[in-house]
Amino acid sequence: MNLSISDSRIRAIADKVLAGERLSFDDGVLLDETADLHTLGQLANTVRERRNGNVAYYNTNIHLNPTNVCVYRCRFCAFRADLKDEKAYTFTDDMLRNRVLEGRAAGATEIHVVGGLHHKKSFDWYLNVVRVIHETCPEIHIKAWTPVEISWFSFITKQPIKWVLEQMVEAGLGSMPGGGAEIFDEEVRREICEHKADSDVWFDVHRTAHQLGLRSNATMLYGHIEKAKHRVDHLLRLRALQDETHGFQTFIPLAFHPENTELSNIRKPDGLFDLRMVALSRLMLDNFDHIKAYWIMLGEQTAQLALAYGADDIDGTVVHELIYHDAGAKTPEGMTVDQLHRLIQEAGRVPVERDTLYRRVIRNGREWSVGEALVSA
Repeated sequence: MNLSISDSRIRAIADKVLAGERLSFDDGVLLDETADLHTLGQLANTVRERRNGNVAYYNTNIHLNPTNVCVYRCRFCAFRADLKDEKAYTFTDDMLRNRVLEGRAAGATEIHVVGGLHHKKSFDWYLNVVRVIHETCPEIHIKAWTPVEISWFSFITKQPIKWVLEQMVEAGLGSMPGGGAEIFDEEVRREICEHKADSDVWFDVHRTAHQLGLRSNATMLYGHIEKAKHRVDHLLRLRALQDETHGFQTFIPLAFHPENTELSNIRKPDGLFDLRMVALSRLMLDNFDHIKAYWIMLGEQTAQLALAYGADDIDGTVVHELIYHDAGAKTPEGMTVDQLHRLIQEAGRVPVERDTLYRRVIRNGREWSVGEALVSA
């Protein structure tokens, strides 16, 4: 790799990356604040291709947000509603079945379930959401509930987190998404999502899930009031838990969308910022197999570019996504497999369909089966 770096400090970090050595907190802050985007991208792409070659993963998935009624009032959220709001809604069992059958007809291998914390709904209602989905279409993998939701279920049932997760697994839960992480620094967290489950709870839920054999994802919400030190601290805390449990599958950096939120005065992160965060994540999270460029938030063109800046996954068809569109995302509310293939191929990568657990999906018309595990180097 031919890098022309005049800053000796960045050169030293680049040498560590090329040697496969772990980066420190100070390394991460220096890269975030000082390194030029081209250098960051080249280094991250080196790591990306070392682990995943030239492929870019995607999946055929569908989203379900069973209610937007929420007891919390996070300042960055445009999705939530009060019980009597005009936009408030709650799914019935029939609506759940219809959404799942729609997903099956489209060839979905995964349904992604997150939503509001409806203070009038019991834990059994949330458990029933998973049960109805699983009974309607048992072959579709259910990825559901962030630690914020799991913590709420623990609170309203007065039962430990482990018990809540065991109930969900029995009902059909297959894995967990990575939402609710936002930024782990508690001062920042108090500013953007006061009263929400804190970072210790987030880690406790994922640690418990991993101990039970559940795989999960991780996220970071960037581009609001946080600084470089908060972002790097966030990544290193994730790296530490991954060292301990090896339960995370992929990391998704999420750009803050300020429109329709209480933080609408903040300027939305631009594409250059987005690419920096993808690259920084790939460099710092040396024990994560995958970095995802979530096209719904980044936009199609930035997601394409991200495949050369450390990302090896572009998410999926993402039909019926509401949370980020309510916050002003202008991307389509879904994409076909052909469109995803075009997106990936135009970026010079080879599209590979995977299931939620990163196993190759083999298609025969609308029928599908799971092949070998897609193991990173």
